[in-house]
Amino acid sequence: MQMTRDGQGRPLVLVHGLGSDAGSWRPIWDRLTAEREVIAVDLPGHGDTAPLAINTIATFADALEAFLAEAGLDGADLVGSSVGARLVLELARRGHVGAIVALDPGGFWTDAGARYLGWTLGASVRAVRALDRFLPALTGNAVTRSVLLAQLSARPWRLSDELALAEVGKFASTTVFGEVLHDLVHGPRQAGMPAGTATNTIAIAWGRWDRVTPPRRQAERARSAFPDAELHWFGHSGHFPFWDMPAETAELILSTTRR
Repeated sequence: MQMTRDGQGRPLVLVHGLGSDAGSWRPIWDRLTAEREVIAVDLPGHGDTAPLAINTIATFADALEAFLAEAGLDGADLVGSSVGARLVLELARRGHVGAIVALDPGGFWTDAGARYLGWTLGASVRAVRALDRFLPALTGNAVTRSVLLAQLSARPWRLSDELALAEVGKFASTTVFGEVLHDLVHGPRQAGMPAGTATNTIAIAWGRWDRVTPPRRQAERARSAFPDAELHWFGHSGHFPFWDMPAETAELILSTTRR
């Protein structure tokens, strides 16, 4: 598994979401590396990491766990976004000893919610791939950028052209996107852990305007599945709080993992 590494201090591992890579953390990278050694991974089939023979949440969790052990990071604090948030919660369930920050995790939807996820994200990716050669112009305009990223950001018109183009382009080019999305929709939901069994702090945080994993019921299910976790809210954020509220996201990560 490939990674990007920078900074000094206790290690902090960042795990991105579906259709992204280590570069997705750029809006908060400098804030985190000012205090910590930050290691951002590319999940299988994303960025510079080759895909696995089978690409599912379970195989990703196994690969991440093996990577941490091989890199001497099996006690590191973990931060995940979306699919990455689900993965770090899964490692907490398996007994990972570092602190955990899960930003807008997947896996806590109903069957109807899973179908909604599959339909909306699948349609979005098909549209982005069809519009591939027009993406620089579309992401460079605040109106069309807002249409493209409405499901992901609470305020897409405020995102930079560069960030929007980079992230939308990754959705279009991630070859394992469909395989992993199928597993998210049709595979098992995220298992939890009994109260009193967490080995360290677990923080689950949600953007109140998340349209990928709508929090109204999913946050309750996540909190029930992980009763030792603390639940935090980002009031003006969509699915990626480090896009919409970068300063607040970085502070949550650093304050949670300082303990």
